Amino acid sequence: MIVTIAIDSFKGSLSSLEAGAAARDGLLEVYPDAIVRVCSMADGGEGTAETVVSANGGEYVTVTVSDPLGRPVEAKYGYIPQKKTAVIEMATASGLPLLCVDERDPMKTTTYGTGQMIRDAIERGCRNFLVGIGGSATNDGGVGMLEALGFEFLQKDGTPIPRGAGGLALLHSIDSKHVIPQLSECSFTVACDVKNPLCGANGCSAVYGPQKGADAEMIARMDGWLKQYAELTKGILPRSDPEYPGAGAAGGMGFALMSYLGAELMSGVELVMQATGLEEAIADCDVVITGEGRLDGQSAMGKVPYGVASLAKRHQKTVLAFSGAVTEDAEMLNSCGIDAFFPILRRVCSLEEAMKPKIACSNLKKTVAQVFRLIKTMKGD
Repeated sequence: MIVTIAIDSFKGSLSSLEAGAAARDGLLEVYPDAIVRVCSMADGGEGTAETVVSANGGEYVTVTVSDPLGRPVEAKYGYIPQKKTAVIEMATASGLPLLCVDERDPMKTTTYGTGQMIRDAIERGCRNFLVGIGGSATNDGGVGMLEALGFEFLQKDGTPIPRGAGGLALLHSIDSKHVIPQLSECSFTVACDVKNPLCGANGCSAVYGPQKGADAEMIARMDGWLKQYAELTKGILPRSDPEYPGAGAAGGMGFALMSYLGAELMSGVELVMQATGLEEAIADCDVVITGEGRLDGQSAMGKVPYGVASLAKRHQKTVLAFSGAVTEDAEMLNSCGIDAFFPILRRVCSLEEAMKPKIACSNLKKTVAQVFRLIKTMKGD
């Protein structure tokens, strides 16, 4: 038997690889001669760089950049030299977790640090970029990131606009004559699972502004400034489209990456599966195991179990899923490619106890073993 295991992390309990190892150990108790491949997985958010780097034999680079308020912060990104690839999580430089609650202010926060990470990777020879843009603290339309790469966003008097969304109020012209020349050799693929346009009722200011510290008045002002920014961009880059699904991701970072850097937006799970070569492992196996900490209706909205199951069904594979807990609406996953799913809890206990790594690992291992005992009996092995 050949089995591919591609489980998302049980957040707060087990990493993707730890969960995969527990499932593997349970399987091998029943089928000791099985060939088992454990593939680390992520959905494009936290853990994406770790997953892609480990799957490709890469390393990490730490660089000092600007945090959302311009303070120095050490940010880490993945570096895969043999593929000239950098794997960057925007949140490490421009993320909300870098700020205290009372520091959240999208009028001031900038994506400049993310641009510094990209620039550092370009200077190391990277020409391919995988970028996760979840968890941002910004609403500057990606202007700060572009500034770090040499684009100039100027006031009427020719001086640079201040950083942060507030600076867009003074934006008069955009100049690209000082952009670093290597940028034209680079390709960008972006993990993006939101479909918001740049502006309007469903735009980044209205939908995500409040969690970044914006009030109603601020939202209206930022939305107007982003429209002006989009119009100026359209004048120099006719292909730009502020209405494109995902343009409003990460406070407009999606718009900047697509318009100025020619980026392709992809589902986070699709990006990770492609970057880790998961399809090759699935094509050559008999059974696929997936899962996450909690299986529910949201799992069918592009999360790891859904993505893995969809890929597996392209190759007509049996798919089993395991999770810490399941909800009533998790049954919709049976029509999304997961043949059967199993919660791993073995007795009534508190959430705190269930999430202890040692207990979660044991529960997952034992549940997988029991499921494969049934498979072995049914197969008559």
